Amino acid sequence: MKVKLAKNYGFCFGVKRAIEIAEQQKNSATMGPLIHNQKEISRLKNNFNVDLYENISDVKKNDTVIIRTHGITKDDLQTLKKHDAKVINATCPFVTTPQQIVKNMSKENYSVIIFGDAQHPEVKGVKSYGEDVHVVKSIDELKDLDLKYDKIATVAQTTKQKDQYSEIVNALMIRYKEVRVFNTICDATFENQAAAQELSKEVDIMIVIGGKNSSNTKQLFYICEANTTTYHIEDEKELEKSWFKDKKLCGITAGASTPDWIIKNVSKAIENI
Repeated sequence: MKVKLAKNYGFCFGVKRAIEIAEQQKNSATMGPLIHNQKEISRLKNNFNVDLYENISDVKKNDTVIIRTHGITKDDLQTLKKHDAKVINATCPFVTTPQQIVKNMSKENYSVIIFGDAQHPEVKGVKSYGEDVHVVKSIDELKDLDLKYDKIATVAQTTKQKDQYSEIVNALMIRYKEVRVFNTICDATFENQAAAQELSKEVDIMIVIGGKNSSNTKQLFYICEANTTTYHIEDEKELEKSWFKDKKLCGITAGASTPDWIIKNVSKAIENI
């Protein structure tokens, strides 16, 4: 059996940037998980003494605190600054963009609709920057919205699929006179998804590597699953020999929070089966 990697996979710009920031801030702590990959978080803890704070109340005076790639809410950021902590902002620039859009559109009296998962930390952070802000994950949820204004602005969670966002936008344009559309889906996410789609149509089996709580990794899994037998794993320890019986070509892709060292370990383990 042969193993083939997708054309685009793994660490995106925002994650690479956050990891580099964390490695330069030894004896610090992140506010929430820096990225959605527990293995990499453990590496930062063991090698650089980068701890993890789950709650603002954990922060002590003069602590060095790193804001995670997904960002935090506006109120949490203000509270953090009141703790007299040294705040290092590692929020991905592609996440701070929709934060500013929501802030500006709210000032201009637009109702804002976010296409995304309401419980995702990125979406919670983006939503906090506006007033009349609503989160939807499907067209069906649009009918239940109680909007304050008849002017609409819309953004998307950076890891969502563009075709699904287009469906939301088209539905809004039919219902409202003025709709301002901001394409906030990250290009790296789109490129990873397109590469996974292409490879999954070619292979007998796909292995998607990434955190089980990673939104963009789940999207890769759903895309690949529609085309071939697909498994979502966090590392090589989860591989099972039975998956590869009678398979001739195995494809591999990885979420934006998956480090190269895990991808290499998985590839090697599969080749050894």
